[in-house]
Amino acid sequence: MAATSFDLVVIGGGPGGYVAAIRAAQLGMSVACVEKRPALGGTCLNVGCIPSKALLAASHHYHTAAHGLGTFGIATEGVSFDLAAMMAHKDKVIADNTKGIDFLFRKNKITRFTGAGRLAGEGQVVVSGAEGETTLAAKAIVIATGSESTPLPGIEIDETVFVSSTGALALGSVPKRLAVIGGGVIGLELGTVWGRLGSEVTVIEFLDRILPFHDGEVSKAMQRLLAQQGFAFKLATKVVAGERVGDAARLTLEPAAGGPQETVEADVVLVAIGRRPHVDGLGLDTVGVERTKRGFIAVDAHYRTNVPGIYAIGDVIGGAMLAHKAEEEGVALAELLAGQHGHVNAEAIPSVVYTWPEVASVGQTEEQLKQAGIAYAVGKFPFLANGRARASGEADGFVKILADAATDRILGAHIIGPNAGELIAELVLAIEFGAAAEDIARTCHAHPSLAEAIKEAALAVAGRAIHV
Repeated sequence: MAATSFDLVVIGGGPGGYVAAIRAAQLGMSVACVEKRPALGGTCLNVGCIPSKALLAASHHYHTAAHGLGTFGIATEGVSFDLAAMMAHKDKVIADNTKGIDFLFRKNKITRFTGAGRLAGEGQVVVSGAEGETTLAAKAIVIATGSESTPLPGIEIDETVFVSSTGALALGSVPKRLAVIGGGVIGLELGTVWGRLGSEVTVIEFLDRILPFHDGEVSKAMQRLLAQQGFAFKLATKVVAGERVGDAARLTLEPAAGGPQETVEADVVLVAIGRRPHVDGLGLDTVGVERTKRGFIAVDAHYRTNVPGIYAIGDVIGGAMLAHKAEEEGVALAELLAGQHGHVNAEAIPSVVYTWPEVASVGQTEEQLKQAGIAYAVGKFPFLANGRARASGEADGFVKILADAATDRILGAHIIGPNAGELIAELVLAIEFGAAAEDIARTCHAHPSLAEAIKEAALAVAGRAIHV
């Protein structure tokens, strides 16, 4: 019989929840984690980050083999793909990762409860599972239930013709025509998967550019490159209605500012307009936990809700809705509960779009700096002038560094190019340590490497890049 009294009970086994549980256990607490899915890992590992990257990798390999090897003197004929095998690879990756978390829970002596958790009074969590209800007692409770796809009014998700990101990761065949509602990260990544495999992809975005929260110059460059890959775009456009017609869909569109309507037909429609906090059934109102106007759980700088002993982290509190942000908050909260000084620097959280080329950013954009009235200098360097990028046939994009005009401290960095998601780590560390562009400019980088583009962009802040 499992114990029912713990120092910490975590509701939610996603990146924020399972990491908080592990760190708390490392610090000597008795910990339980409540997760309603059979497998740990939350949306990220089961139907989000990990499966999408598995399909992005598989489709990238296929597309390169079919279309991208001639430059290197490699001739290929009759290259094909097996979608079922790709899906099997994705499923194995998911299983291996979730089993890994099970191992870590056993290693750290964390008790797992399978079922839906809800708050039920001071220091109490009720778990509703297949075998009935179990009441857990806890000195501290952490809500880490993450987020869910935001629905689009008037469109019913059936996960066959009208799909969320979950359905888009499990299609049984390649749709001839794929309409993506939403030009953000999820829509572009999944559009890339199916576009590589043969879909005609049309992205419909309400705002006047894709990746609207990224640096404007990067967004424009990404749209141009995706258009070269076959994407069509309908920007500043809203979806008025959507209906299923047989085995396909018909969307009614009109300009965001108003105007004549048009229709678009597609075999599959992916609704990817954002995510909202998952709070249904948690009993927040029962115990009086306050929420923001947008429905997120309200917390202070130490992740405390207004109810003593109840905390919240990750997507459910808003901010950057990213798995790694949730993980950092999980660690910080566990350390705070242990009397240490956990902290997360919100200015040093990277964001990555795993298209190809990739997009990665950290800190502020030019638009944000202009709006704040901060004087800044720009250093930019193209991958076209980077030897490793040219040798690899991956010379699209650039590195862009924004530094304070007076102090030279790095305020933001934006990369569009090969392996941007890996390269951004150096700039995240720079912002975390308050580095100046000069610090990177005077750091030796291996040659030939893609990372030299970062050094050159840092040099360019002072107008002294070498290779342009």
